[in-house]
Amino acid sequence: MRIGIGAVAALVVAGMAVAAGCGSGSSGGSGGGGGGSSSNLPTSIGATEGSLNLIAWQGYTEPNVVKPFETQTGCKVHVTYGQTSDDMVQKMRSGQYDGVSASGDATNRLIAAGDVAPVNTALIPDFKDISPQLQSPPHNTVDGVHYGVSYEWGANVLMYNKTVVKPAPTSWGVIFDGSSYKGKVDAYDSPIYIADAAVYLKATQPDLKITDPYELTQDQFNAAVDLLKKQRAQIGNYWSSFTAQIQDFKQGNIVIGPTWPYQVNALKADHQPVESVLPSEGATGWADTWMMYSKAAHPNCMLKWMAYATTPAVQAKTAYTFGSAPANPKACTILDRLQPNYCTDYHVTDQNYFNNISFWKTPLSDCGDDRGNVCVDYSQWATAWTEIKG
Repeated sequence: MRIGIGAVAALVVAGMAVAAGCGSGSSGGSGGGGGGSSSNLPTSIGATEGSLNLIAWQGYTEPNVVKPFETQTGCKVHVTYGQTSDDMVQKMRSGQYDGVSASGDATNRLIAAGDVAPVNTALIPDFKDISPQLQSPPHNTVDGVHYGVSYEWGANVLMYNKTVVKPAPTSWGVIFDGSSYKGKVDAYDSPIYIADAAVYLKATQPDLKITDPYELTQDQFNAAVDLLKKQRAQIGNYWSSFTAQIQDFKQGNIVIGPTWPYQVNALKADHQPVESVLPSEGATGWADTWMMYSKAAHPNCMLKWMAYATTPAVQAKTAYTFGSAPANPKACTILDRLQPNYCTDYHVTDQNYFNNISFWKTPLSDCGDDRGNVCVDYSQWATAWTEIKG
């Protein structure tokens, strides 16, 4: 696994001048702040501005999380749900939002472009309790400067209708063979899904010598694209909306495909016959970060939100709703009361499990090793994705 996104971090350092130049502090109060240095960050949070505009994944800003925050701070929260990381990046660049719950395939793009502000983690009381591997990961920390605080993490799993899909799958192969459950398979509608094919090929075609599903040479990339073109014959729908995937499974239009734990939990709560599995080849995954827009209109409310979001109680509420692992393991005291062995089942402190997830990150031409600049960058992933879908 490569959550240590050394290649990304190294390349983004080159963009730090951009981040430093574009990031700017907000007017008024002592919150907010931009620039690429931690030396000029605020040392206290000023008066809150009364409003907070967020972009979030569904399940991250439920009423049981938002309402107490509004009461405590006086910051009225307005949430727009993002459908994909590309969607979230575009929304953040509109300038209409104060913050975003960004995944690793968006965070470094936002940092390098100066779209998000450095954060003084001394203003986040529970930061010290976040799991060590998530305190300063390269997807939100560059050259020692923090651009957000970790929130939740987990794997992208394989969901299936257990009354239709038999035997129960243990491999991604069933959705990559070109024929099984034809027309009843779905897939995530994003170029980053090419990495899911690469994870499968890494395990099943060792001759390709794939070491990282986001750092693919042209031959490795072509193999992943070919596999997804083969899969196209099975596809009934490409989903970018979680609600669309939920509806497809409820109506029986789709019986198997990759998903997030949120959809699994929602369908089970509706008594739908679904189950999920982490296939034997491993999986891609997400480690999400709350980040602040570099020109946030409500920086003090956003800093208050970041501090609030890292508390055990909030991390536990979100983890339980979404079906994720909290970044702050102290949430486990609450989670294990809500569901026995929750944190064992979700591998909250299992470093080996964490290391075996290929967390989303932005593909770059720099392979991050001695191969140099021979890997396929994200722009080519986007072009190929259009071709795959036909």
